[in-house]
Amino acid sequence: MHEFPIVTVAGLEIDLSTVIAIVVSALITFVVARLAVRNLSVENPSKLQNFMEWVVEFIHNTIASTMPLNRVKQFVALGMTLIMFIFISNLLGLPFGIVTEVHHPIEWLGITQAVLDEAHGHYEIAWWKSPTADLSVTAGLALIVFFLIHFLGLKLNRKHYLAHYFKPYPIFFPLNLIETLVKPLTLAIRLFANIFAGEVLLTTILMLSWIGLPFMAVWQGFSIFVGAIQAFLFTILTMVYISQSIVHEEHEHEH
Repeated sequence: MHEFPIVTVAGLEIDLSTVIAIVVSALITFVVARLAVRNLSVENPSKLQNFMEWVVEFIHNTIASTMPLNRVKQFVALGMTLIMFIFISNLLGLPFGIVTEVHHPIEWLGITQAVLDEAHGHYEIAWWKSPTADLSVTAGLALIVFFLIHFLGLKLNRKHYLAHYFKPYPIFFPLNLIETLVKPLTLAIRLFANIFAGEVLLTTILMLSWIGLPFMAVWQGFSIFVGAIQAFLFTILTMVYISQSIVHEEHEHEH
């Protein structure tokens, strides 16, 4: 079984394969977005432009299902960024793997001669994986969403946002607070668990050599579906949480 390259900086353990994957995912997301808006045409739109217009409309309708229409436009860019980055990140570990064998100690990676001896001289480092298969990445995304929710609630709907912690009665404050704190936890674990489990299964199938090729093809196809669903769930739950923090006033007026 291979290990991931870990570097310790100021007491923090940093997985280099995760850092590489995050950078690649961000670059792919940026390139796709840039290509989609290049040479825009009303009379003769490209296939990519048509596809991205469909994605924008899909995101718009998704957000509109969670909040009033007058609030939707300002969150379309956020929804597009989230769903594209997470979907690309989910699929990054599917096409191939980059694994190198280590036969000599590499001190800066913490691979000493004792480590090699324990591994009987057969030590492998994996440099490639889906970034969302790392809990620290999904937790980071969830924390960004967590702080964004509270920032928008305090900025756009402060009075009603703070008041909702004491609804329907003040005694419910601890429960409402726990519910708020659990939201980023569920976002992070749901995304991580699904992608990590998929990559573990792929690794297991690869150990079957040529016998596992048909299973790998089937599972990779299914993983694309799972990756899309998880990106959608993370995005729509983010919009639901944002809606809950900024539209309390509208709901109260409706009732």
